[in-house]
Amino acid sequence: MQRLRPNDLLGEVRAHAQDFTGDLPLDDLVRALSTRRIALLGEASHGTHEFYAIRARLTRELVERHGCRAVVIEGDWPDAWQVNRWVRGLADGPAHEALSGFQRFPTWMWRNTVMVDFIEWLRDFNRGRPPWEQAGVYGMDLYSLFGSVRAVLEYLDKADPEAARRARLRYGCFDHFQQNLQAYGYAAGFGTGFSCEDAVVAQLTDMLRAAPSPGDEADPDALFHAQQNARLVRNAEQYYRSMYRGRASSWNLRDLHMADTLQALSAHLQERTGQPPRMAVWAHNSHLGDARATGMADQGEWNVGELMRKRWPDEVFLLGFTTYDGTVRAASEWDEPAAVKDVVPGLSGSWEALFHEVGHARFLLLAQEGDGLRQALDQPLLERAIGVIYLPETERRSHYFTARIGAQFDAVIHVDRTRALQALEDGAGQCVSGEVPETYPEGM
Repeated sequence: MQRLRPNDLLGEVRAHAQDFTGDLPLDDLVRALSTRRIALLGEASHGTHEFYAIRARLTRELVERHGCRAVVIEGDWPDAWQVNRWVRGLADGPAHEALSGFQRFPTWMWRNTVMVDFIEWLRDFNRGRPPWEQAGVYGMDLYSLFGSVRAVLEYLDKADPEAARRARLRYGCFDHFQQNLQAYGYAAGFGTGFSCEDAVVAQLTDMLRAAPSPGDEADPDALFHAQQNARLVRNAEQYYRSMYRGRASSWNLRDLHMADTLQALSAHLQERTGQPPRMAVWAHNSHLGDARATGMADQGEWNVGELMRKRWPDEVFLLGFTTYDGTVRAASEWDEPAAVKDVVPGLSGSWEALFHEVGHARFLLLAQEGDGLRQALDQPLLERAIGVIYLPETERRSHYFTARIGAQFDAVIHVDRTRALQALEDGAGQCVSGEVPETYPEGM
């Protein structure tokens, strides 16, 4: 289509912007989200309070009013499973202890005040409801290889000791590298002839063939939890082998795992409840916006948003977020403590700079049938992405890519000035049992 002149594009945005300086226009947005089974709720950074708070608010509405029963986050499966058990009343203690599984850098992504408030609310919502009416919290990332190994073994020790013995022998393959996954990835990825691929595939095959054990009656999700952890080990092994082959290969494997996890979880919950479940997914814009509408496609990369639109074309809604300036919680280097950093004002020629010119502190752009907004936003402008690392001194090179935001998302929320997410504690976190930090190496 013909590209609009800057003033014409600004006029289109102003004409359609729904100002919510006071409060979020929930009715229109929640109604749009509820027309699709899966709400993909993005963020332009991993350290911005408003993005987390608005997602939490929207998810509460979807859970209370529209039957959403799964909140899936850009975190690892076993860490999120600890939260899942807590919100469903299967574990005791305070909310911050339920989040204690998130030990690796960047801890603030999920160990923050917004998450505490949200999971406390979710636990209250679930109280007194039968299991099939409760809403759970699940992780879809793949960094917790050794945490998932432990979870598989813990399940098998109770369900089938002989199968547990076989699993220990297979997973012992990683012991050659003292559980150092970066060393393993380097050795396996460069064709040394050593690989744990066959071992983890064999273990996954066994787990997928397993039948529920008598002990599973107390927790009907126990076998699925173990199977998903075995799937994560298989996919994580493949991911670490690919890390030294280039960004596109490892990025695509990671997002494919996320999409496959959503599909497996959907099938499991449908088997439990008898109907396709509604789900809310929390992750970075770079994962949830359609990669085909961004510069990622030129690099041969796909993402969750693109895969979900292809797999479930009429069932997903993609919501993105942007900000012009303010503060953000981020680190300068991997495994360093986070700091509150000033966000550089959006660059000229970016969506952030254009939205700043609209003049609203906060607004929603929600395309309606036939209103022309989606077509107007189908222009290639710069878009900012801040991950767990923020480098203002190299802003253009490090944090911008080209995007046609009207095709990338179904709706966009712009918060002109944002503030940093409040962590439960500051610090870098730690690499647990040789595992690499979450979001490594992309930062998203």
